[in-house]
Amino acid sequence: MAKKKNFPLRIDPKLYDILQSWSKDEFRSVNSHVEYLLRESAMKAGRLPKTEDKKIGED
Repeated sequence: MAKKKNFPLRIDPKLYDILQSWSKDEFRSVNSHVEYLLRESAMKAGRLPKTEDKKIGED
């Protein structure tokens, strides 16, 4: 597995609370849920190369 990139994220507290509740419903950490949402958005926007779709989705 490739090493993951760390970076600070400033986020509105109300949005964080929503993400925290949502991630709990999905049995994920907030971090992994944010990554999941970003990956889904990138796929829908056609920003992920076809060969990367499977690799990025595998953890």
